[in-house]
Amino acid sequence: QMSEALRLHTDLDPPQIRERCLAMLRRIGIKAAERCLESYPHQFSGGMRQRIMLASVMLLRPALLIADEPTTALDCLAQLDVIELMLELTREQGTAILFISHDLSLVARYAHKVVVMRHGQAVEQGSTQDILLAPKAEYTRQLLEALPRRGELPALPASSTPLVEIDQVCIEHPGPTSFWGKRQYQRVVHSASLAIAPGETLALVGGSGSGKTTLGRSLVGLIKPCAGSIRFKGVDILKAANRTHRLQCQMIFQDPYSSLNPRMKIGQILAEPLRHEPGLNAAERRERVTQTLKDVGLGEEYVERFPHQLSGGQRQRVAIGRALVRRPQLVVADEPISALDMTIQKQILELFERLQAQYGFACLFISHDLAAVERIAHRVAVMHQGEVVEVGAREQIFDCAQHPYTRQLLAAASPLQKLPGGGYRIRPAI
Repeated sequence: QMSEALRLHTDLDPPQIRERCLAMLRRIGIKAAERCLESYPHQFSGGMRQRIMLASVMLLRPALLIADEPTTALDCLAQLDVIELMLELTREQGTAILFISHDLSLVARYAHKVVVMRHGQAVEQGSTQDILLAPKAEYTRQLLEALPRRGELPALPASSTPLVEIDQVCIEHPGPTSFWGKRQYQRVVHSASLAIAPGETLALVGGSGSGKTTLGRSLVGLIKPCAGSIRFKGVDILKAANRTHRLQCQMIFQDPYSSLNPRMKIGQILAEPLRHEPGLNAAERRERVTQTLKDVGLGEEYVERFPHQLSGGQRQRVAIGRALVRRPQLVVADEPISALDMTIQKQILELFERLQAQYGFACLFISHDLAAVERIAHRVAVMHQGEVVEVGAREQIFDCAQHPYTRQLLAAASPLQKLPGGGYRIRPAI
């Protein structure tokens, strides 16, 4: 894949093309460049795939690089890594960049000029300082107002007993089989311990590949740990898996494009979890589906639509509705706003807060977006290389973090901040 453009657009022979590809891979920091050329994309992390894609594009030494959402769904450290590498390569070759993004923080940190588009029209353009610190267009002000910021959280119900307790959980993924036929395993979660109270939102943050999603999936029974215990309402679900736990724990998956069945209508998708709800007849199921659509801000007319007929934000609302239609006690939300623009992110976060206040469910909120975490979470747990390195209240983590990795994450987070008295400021780059 790296050599394709060089074969089509240059006169280099195969050995020269291979050598140039190897040199570029080494330039972007890949040590085993020869092995990288023989590997498939799925064998790399998201950040590494983005680096390799950038290297492939820069091999032709373009005069203009169009970067369309180059860091979507990457954690803040991987974002900085990819963007800094892109800037280094383009400066070396004198390449201009058209940076397309919905992440105003990255725009504030790296762009010289900004163009704000809406409905196919450029509503405002100018220098980054002028546009983001003193916007004139109403839509630009709406985008800035949608930036998440810390607010007051509702008080938690008084309860001395945690709803969920994760104690010294270890999770391994199966690896290759040795010559002697023995299966090898790679440990991805190391002795993780957490507790979630009824009605509480515990945010789980960390870099890509840190084990956040794996630990979240173990809570709903999709992955079985190799050691430790997970207690739901005092019952160890690893020793005594029970129907109550399965029905009371639901998951919102990261990508609504792939997690919603494209062959099922929205009404069928929302009604499917109700098959296991005792005592509901067909009319009551239809009523529950209609009520859930209203809860997530969609009308009854969406019952007969298919997922491809909805926007990204609407699909995410359906995914949230599917998780909540049974009124669960615990929801695991895996990156629920990672690929949405700022205004849609704000709508989804407000929707989530309203539904949690309405139904009182506890939530494990898995995210790499620290701004969203600061808005929605009661407590924060930080994962690094499969270990929970720090856990604390929101104010404790964001105002006086103790672990070096937590401080590193916070330093790489949003430089664009709303001031208490109104207006905005751009924090200098790290």
